Amino acid sequence: MSTSVGLNVLRWSALGFGVFYGIYHQSSISSRDKLARAKHEFEQQQSLIQQAKAEWARSHPSEAPTSSAKADPNDPNADLNAVLGITDGN
Repeated sequence: MSTSVGLNVLRWSALGFGVFYGIYHQSSISSRDKLARAKHEFEQQQSLIQQAKAEWARSHPSEAPTSSAKADPNDPNADLNAVLGITDGN
C-alpha cells in the first residue's frame, strides 16, 4: 500500500500545526494561571494588611481629643486649649 505524496504532506502539516497550536495554547493557559496566582497573592496581602490595621486600631485607641472643640487658629471662636494641644489629663 502506497500513499500519495500529497496525503503525507497533509498529515505532516496537520501534525506540525497541532504541535504549534498546542504550544501556543499551553503558553496562554500558563500565563493566565500566572496572572490569576499573582492577583490572588496581591489580594491575600491586602487582606493581611487590612487585618493588621484593624488589630492595631483595636490595640491602640485613638489619642486624638474626642471633643468637638475647634482647633483652627484662624477661627475667632476657636478653643485656645485645642489650638495649643492642651488636654484635661483625664
